[in-house]
Amino acid sequence: MTQSLSLDPAVFGHRLRHLRTGRGLTLRELGERVGKGAPFLSQLENGRREPNLTLLDALAHALEVPPGELLSPEPPTRRAELEIAIDLMQRAPLWRELGLQPLRPAAGVANNVLEHIVGLWDELNRQARLRAHTPEEARRGNAELRDRMRARSNYWQDIEAVAADALAKMGYPGTGPLSRPLMGGLAGYFGFTIRTASDLPASLRSLTDLENKRIYIPERDASGTQLGRSVVFQTIGHFALGHADPRDFGEFLQQRVEANYFAGAMLLPQGAVVALLTEAKGKCDVAVEDLEEQFYVSYEMAAHRFTNLATQHLGIPVHFVRSDGEGIIWKAYENDGIPLPADAQGAIEGQRLCRQWAARTAFRASDKLSMHYQYIDTPEGTYWSATYLEAQERGQHAVTMGTDYDHARFFRGGDIHLRTRSGCPDASCCRRPPEELAGRWAGNAWPSPRPHSHVLAALPAGRFPGVDMTDAYEFLERHSSAQT
Repeated sequence: MTQSLSLDPAVFGHRLRHLRTGRGLTLRELGERVGKGAPFLSQLENGRREPNLTLLDALAHALEVPPGELLSPEPPTRRAELEIAIDLMQRAPLWRELGLQPLRPAAGVANNVLEHIVGLWDELNRQARLRAHTPEEARRGNAELRDRMRARSNYWQDIEAVAADALAKMGYPGTGPLSRPLMGGLAGYFGFTIRTASDLPASLRSLTDLENKRIYIPERDASGTQLGRSVVFQTIGHFALGHADPRDFGEFLQQRVEANYFAGAMLLPQGAVVALLTEAKGKCDVAVEDLEEQFYVSYEMAAHRFTNLATQHLGIPVHFVRSDGEGIIWKAYENDGIPLPADAQGAIEGQRLCRQWAARTAFRASDKLSMHYQYIDTPEGTYWSATYLEAQERGQHAVTMGTDYDHARFFRGGDIHLRTRSGCPDASCCRRPPEELAGRWAGNAWPSPRPHSHVLAALPAGRFPGVDMTDAYEFLERHSSAQT
């Protein structure tokens, strides 16, 4: 049986041609040395066939080079690199949409001509990617990412391992929150220093100077130290997890989720949190607010971290929703079957929750400072939720964490008697006004809505959507000059 090789046929073909012509051999002469015909070797050089191990060894021997010289992933010359780029671009769907004839660079075509063609193609590709950053694409990307999260119960073992290794090497005692010296040491462990700046561009939560290994965050303000701590570790997470520049919007979303997960794994270490939650489950007193208080994080981060660990370590399915005062979903996750509203693409973000859900009734409660517990009967079953109204940058939001009826007994507030019923997505539940109100006011009301202008625009363009890179570079230039 022949063994296949892991290589790029186009690069291999160019390296083979480069070495053959460098030895002054024709295809026929090389073929005689390795027992293959010239047409076969021509297909190898054009990237249309791949060699097996036996042929690779024969070619290396005939050309008097080690096999690794043929297998190197680097094109042998700039000309070869350009020809490979032109070959790859003609395989792309965008090229086929253009309806152009095949382009075969002849030997007489100068390199600068090929440079122009490749440069124009790169810009065309970039423009196409920017146009793809639409709200529809974002919702589709979010839906696909949430499906992957649900499939693994929102638990990422590889990220847990990176965080646990760093914590152990820096001497984390295994219980309680991270101390300030330990946080500073962890930043240093990953090779960074933390700097605060009053002039950080408004579009950024942080900015990393990779040349000088500095992470800039805003000076402490009304957002407090909790946000600053999470921003630092979210930023470090990109580098700890080996992220490169995102190639598309889907990869940008994936990286953001992974970096947020890393921050949670650092600020709420798995071992300490699982021990606390396991003890609380035994007492039927599980509460996200205990994580918030003991590890000094926001309620939302504590709830996120709970979703990472609850199913994996406690066997409890969960749901999580962050929504605003109008019931519009900003973030959501579930693996307990609760029927979150979704559009035709399966996207949840931007949908409006039923008026009977805890995230909506909490805003109508007389006491908005305490935890709001309730059960709700839905077409898919009965669910329990705990909702906390948390002040955030864009106003007060409801952060809801819950589970199905069978597991509610393990939670603080699971003995609540408040219960509502939802018929959504049936429009008669709450999407149409009650008949009495409609009969009184239909035709006599003319609402003037507050415009949500963001729904009319595409998402901000660029590899890092919404970031003005000129502002970012000017900031780094100012601070690099000031501190050298």
